[in-house]
Amino acid sequence: MKAGGGAMSALLRCTRERLMPEIMANGIPMYYLDEGSGEPLVFLHGLGSCADDWILQWPCFAPSFRAIAADLRGHGRSGKPAGPYSVALFASDIAALLDSLSVGPAHVVGLSLGGLVAQQLAIDSPHGVRSLTLINTFAHLLSGSVFSLARLLRRGILSLVLPMRHNAAHIAAELFPLPHQVELRRLAAQRLAANDRAAYRASIGAIRRFDSRSDLHRISCPTLVVTGQRDRTVPRDRQRVLVRGIRGARWELIPDSGHATPIDRADAYNALQMEFLCRAR
Repeated sequence: MKAGGGAMSALLRCTRERLMPEIMANGIPMYYLDEGSGEPLVFLHGLGSCADDWILQWPCFAPSFRAIAADLRGHGRSGKPAGPYSVALFASDIAALLDSLSVGPAHVVGLSLGGLVAQQLAIDSPHGVRSLTLINTFAHLLSGSVFSLARLLRRGILSLVLPMRHNAAHIAAELFPLPHQVELRRLAAQRLAANDRAAYRASIGAIRRFDSRSDLHRISCPTLVVTGQRDRTVPRDRQRVLVRGIRGARWELIPDSGHATPIDRADAYNALQMEFLCRAR
């Protein structure tokens, strides 16, 4: 079963009825979701998105874990100060949030940009990360084949030349290209179009400068790398670098999934994530 836009819309409405709390972290207001009890499980969203990325995971994981998802700096309802931004700054924000919430060692899950932040947390605070899940992400953007580089840079270039609403429609169509994903496309376009343009560009700059390749060997916690079979945003060769660089990393391919794997194949992703977490415990 694949995630439907109707199911996601209903879950989003339920979530927004509960006021997302705000906390000052690293000098900015950060909005977050925090539900459940047990070992902390932190979800980090992708570029131009927000904590809503993980709404299809909440019914699965909140009953067994303390599930936490935050809007990163420059995203959603969190603060959007002037740049420049860096992945290290994003990670420092999340570390400050978790410290404010008195969260101990956590299982950390990151999608795309969130995967960069998750890597940085595991590198900077190894004792604070119990396990790591990296979904459709990479260690370095500006490497690989010319074809791969051109595809990865296109999103950044479009953000410079197109109004946010047109850029959002283009990205949403790439994320959810299938006929039955029309409602998911609409939701993604709506969310992306709401981004602050300056903060979005500052976030792209942070992604462009990120390079964890020389530090991947420092990640020692159990690590799962998840790849959507149809992901056209992050080429598979970029994800393979993570598997080769992180000792003992496990690599799983999810069939019939694009870049937004926790949404377009929520069932398969949730089952895989739960199995990995149970082993990591």
